[in-house]
Amino acid sequence: MKQSQKPKYNMWQNTLFLLSTAWHSYKSVPLLCVGIALATAGGTIAQLLIAPAVLQQVEIHAPLETLVGVILAFGAALFVLYGLKAYLTENALYGRIALRTRLLMQADSKIADTSFSNLLDTNFLKSSEKAVTVCSSNEESTEAIWTTLTDLLTNLIGFGVYLALLSGLHPLLLAVVLATTVAGYLFSNHINAWVYRHREEEEEYWNRFGYLQRTATDRAFAKDIRIFGLKPWLDQVLTRLQRLYQDYLKQRQRHYLWIDVADLVLAFARDGIAYAYLIWLTLTQGLPVSRFLLYFTAVSGFTQWVTGILSKGTELHRQSLDISLLREMLDWPEPFRFAEGKPLPCTPDMPCEIRFDHVSYRYPEAEQDTLHDIDLTIHAGEKLAIVGLNGAGKTTLVRLACGFLDPTEGRVLLNGQDIRQYNRRDYYALFSAVFQDFSVLEASVAVNVAQRVEEIDTVRVWQCLELAGLAEAVHALPQGLDTKLGRKVYEDGVELSGGQTQRLMLARALYKNGPVLVLDEPTAALDPLAEDDIYRKYSQMTVGRTSLFISHRLASTWFCDRILFLEQGRITEQGTHESLLAANGGYANLFAVQSKYYQEGGSDDGNNNG
Repeated sequence: MKQSQKPKYNMWQNTLFLLSTAWHSYKSVPLLCVGIALATAGGTIAQLLIAPAVLQQVEIHAPLETLVGVILAFGAALFVLYGLKAYLTENALYGRIALRTRLLMQADSKIADTSFSNLLDTNFLKSSEKAVTVCSSNEESTEAIWTTLTDLLTNLIGFGVYLALLSGLHPLLLAVVLATTVAGYLFSNHINAWVYRHREEEEEYWNRFGYLQRTATDRAFAKDIRIFGLKPWLDQVLTRLQRLYQDYLKQRQRHYLWIDVADLVLAFARDGIAYAYLIWLTLTQGLPVSRFLLYFTAVSGFTQWVTGILSKGTELHRQSLDISLLREMLDWPEPFRFAEGKPLPCTPDMPCEIRFDHVSYRYPEAEQDTLHDIDLTIHAGEKLAIVGLNGAGKTTLVRLACGFLDPTEGRVLLNGQDIRQYNRRDYYALFSAVFQDFSVLEASVAVNVAQRVEEIDTVRVWQCLELAGLAEAVHALPQGLDTKLGRKVYEDGVELSGGQTQRLMLARALYKNGPVLVLDEPTAALDPLAEDDIYRKYSQMTVGRTSLFISHRLASTWFCDRILFLEQGRITEQGTHESLLAANGGYANLFAVQSKYYQEGGSDDGNNNG
């Protein structure tokens, strides 16, 4: 479901969803809600009754021991009820956190496992961001809703009891109480609606504060701040942002002030009418003082119960909107088949022919295709290079080959079969790959290479590091393969250079040992000589294995069986390095430009070193 104005699920559906989820995993959560509500309402009712009960005993001249007994009985009841409430509230926290964490894990799993094409959809990205936020803290709706439900149930219980107590009074008094209560609620709700409508404005302020804080303290910006003297500019931006935020807070507080004024006026009117009516009953009908106190206190309490029901109902509705966002993201449709797809066995020596059958692809919301009518067969065991200028469609072609995207038109075939029929995770297992935007785990070198925590073949890890040209550097690290990478988790972590990190990624791809090897600009951070060294090793390592290489340096693809030259989403030339040079087309022209650049660069380096 794409983002829409109207939520997919209503308040009752979302409440039942959470109750059902809790009942099947943490039954204590709803049960404790009921227990807390009963204890809270019971304590409030006991407080209401204690003073009138004592006064009644005084009025009838009850013996002292009876009076003391009544006081002790109510005291014991209050002690038990408030003690029980505190105990249940403390224990309710654990189940609520566990349930919220469970929902957060479901959201994280959805994001981690979703079809890659969903990650290119801005609607899904926005939805997933909101879904994670909804589960991110104790104050968010997935946990706070249990407090709301508890308070709502408490108010309903109190409303019923107080209504029974006041049933002996004139209906007009109850009508006045209800009318003033509802009027106060509607007025405050109208004012609060302004605050709610402007919540995104406040969130934007906090996002800007967060960005400034990260920019000012992140080491990635430290050099620029010092070299370019950015501190005064950052101070100016912060000062201006603080001034704007203060103006917003002043507006918000003015709205809250009107709520307080309205509450004061309506409370004065309500209590004045109730007080006058009860005095009239006392003077004309002999209403006892104990009953006078009971009724007058109950009128004020009755107002609070009604207000509580209305406000908690509104709060439940708003929390339901957040939960609906979470559920919509969890229900987001998957264009790929996973467990329901056809199984696809994988072995390292499995022959893999990949065919593009008149494939075109257009990214979401793009105005034109990135790839146009690609008709291509990548033969099993072939080393294929894909080259071209930036934006030619090289990475998109590889994404289609790897199954990260499905064609807008045409088919991608594996050994003659449409890949859309397979379990997509089984299909991914065919590929060992290094992409431009790779990730390094905050873990040991061995874990980063093997991509697992247990049963790591250290001999094989060393072999892959050797082939990638990183073994000597790892031997020099303080703890060898056990050296932790990165400093966000481990204080003694080590940070690799850009070139070393890319060699680490190459070693990781080798360790997986999939039947298809994909290298998408894997040596961009290396100099031409180091790049040539790695590609010579790959030429030896990929014998008999289907291999795809993307590079913007044409000279690095000399060892490939075939080279595709892409321009504006189309294959304009293909052949060996020598045949493409002989054709004197776009490939040859680009190669000549790059060769001249490297020759000039080499000459300059030589002069500088000399």
